[in-house]
Amino acid sequence: MTVQKKRRGCFLKGCLTLLAIPLVILVIAWAMVSWGRRLPDSFVLRLPVGGSIDERPSDQIPFPLARERQEISLQELMTVMDRARTDARVRSVLLEIDGVSAPAAKIGQLRRSIEALRGSGKRVTALLRSPEDKDYLLAVACDSVVVQQGSWLLLDGLKAETFFFAEPLGRIGIGFQASQWKKYKSAIEPFTRSSSTPESREELSGLLDASWDDYLGYVSARRGIGRAAFAGIIDSVAVLTPEKALAWKLIDRVTSPWKLEKEYEKRYGAKAAELFVGARDYLQATGGMNSSGKGGHVAVINVTGPISSGGIAGMAEGEGIDEATLKHALQAALDDRDVKAIVLRIDSPGGEAVAASNMLEMLDATRRQKPIVASMSGVAASGGYMVALGADRILCEPMTVTGSIGVFSLKPDLSGLLKKSGLNREALTRGRFADAYTPFKPFDEAAFRKFDETSGGIYRDFVGKVAARRKMSFDRIDAVAGGRVWTGKRALEAGLVDQIGGFDAAVRAAQQLARMDSSKKPGIVYLPAPKSLVEYLSDGNASVSALGARLAETWFRESVPLGRSLPGTATTRFLLRQDRPQVLAIDPVEVVVK
Repeated sequence: MTVQKKRRGCFLKGCLTLLAIPLVILVIAWAMVSWGRRLPDSFVLRLPVGGSIDERPSDQIPFPLARERQEISLQELMTVMDRARTDARVRSVLLEIDGVSAPAAKIGQLRRSIEALRGSGKRVTALLRSPEDKDYLLAVACDSVVVQQGSWLLLDGLKAETFFFAEPLGRIGIGFQASQWKKYKSAIEPFTRSSSTPESREELSGLLDASWDDYLGYVSARRGIGRAAFAGIIDSVAVLTPEKALAWKLIDRVTSPWKLEKEYEKRYGAKAAELFVGARDYLQATGGMNSSGKGGHVAVINVTGPISSGGIAGMAEGEGIDEATLKHALQAALDDRDVKAIVLRIDSPGGEAVAASNMLEMLDATRRQKPIVASMSGVAASGGYMVALGADRILCEPMTVTGSIGVFSLKPDLSGLLKKSGLNREALTRGRFADAYTPFKPFDEAAFRKFDETSGGIYRDFVGKVAARRKMSFDRIDAVAGGRVWTGKRALEAGLVDQIGGFDAAVRAAQQLARMDSSKKPGIVYLPAPKSLVEYLSDGNASVSALGARLAETWFRESVPLGRSLPGTATTRFLLRQDRPQVLAIDPVEVVVK
């Protein structure tokens, strides 16, 4: 018996050793990659830009090789370009733009960063492979627009599309009952209708008009072509060869990426491997996302993705924000004596109304100790707008999607599915409404009235919060609420925000409110800080398992076409994860302008 125990102990030690060796090797490899980042004395900064351009840096995979495959976030891009402006080692910048699908507000922020780079004397070149409208809209901010030889330009205009699920779900016996406050709060329509309401079309059309006007105006100004002439090219030609685009002065050059690389080598007298520095290598070598500064720090706290009370089943970490995450970040900012002010960076369509209200309370308490400035990015609507009310000052982009002051409740009705499947259900109750909120039968009239009253009470509370903080009457706010969506420019006219401005303007406003020395650039601290690989490994088996799950999820999203969401499905996934009827403050569907 003793011998067997000894053998078992040796076996366990052997297993632990076998497990520990790969982890040690991994940590050493990580350290070598991190320590090996050394910048040359002179180089060309190479920035890949594509996809939806997520607001914040990804914290999904802390492995060096996996991280290199992830798309660069908006905050990373803006940080890199800001540092490159004053870095004498950066000779020029090459933007490799491919498949941009970000909202107009994010493209506008990147355009300003490019313009600031150009203003500092850095030459910025855009390389386009087979560009579409959003790729081109970003590229024209550069000094030179180069299109890959043998490709084409698909400049066919913009569109906004919505998918409706009510009819196909109804065929399998699934329906929804909804309480809508008010008529412009159209997030429920995909689940209750087969087409848009006039109010929803009005909202989408307004957003599309604003994006179209921005597109035509910016291209016209940068390329010296009339708005009508450019619109005519889109309407009559749509698909252009690079040579035709060059003849019409829409671009500056046609060449291959290989030839362009060789030109850089000849111009600067160095091989490509030594000449080009990637965005993440540059960011890592210059201190990461956090930056030091004189005269104190400004903490940046991200409110991105769906807002929830405590995480939602099936939602990946980092996909949204919950109350605990915000509370932890705010407390860290309060505990840090060097942090003098907070910038609340919002890129969220909202989510659970009660969770957003609780976050607002946390922010109200925090700003009594340190000033807060809300900086709206692509979207800060519904619950995302409610959270912004916790700031001393609200800034947004001209094309930010905001407002949507309204709530709705959605209750699934699976009674048809039960009938089709032959599944029988019996419920014994004590209490008039004990079985009213079950998803297996519809509300009766009395139960629906209570359901609707709950939503109405939360809507009135929402409008009251806005009225009190914006120092306006309830009726005046109600007139611009009701679920209506506004661009940032129109939100300013409606009195819902204080100022048009981007992230840099928000930092300056935070400095001013905290009475920091405005002549000195403050340090930036991003909270909460993402976990490093070492922290994951030291946290125990749960964190290692989570790490493995993240790796698998990333592989699936990159390898399987359906792993990437269709337009509108992120909101759908959020709604369908609710295990009981809830009052939600979320933006009308997901407006994807292509």
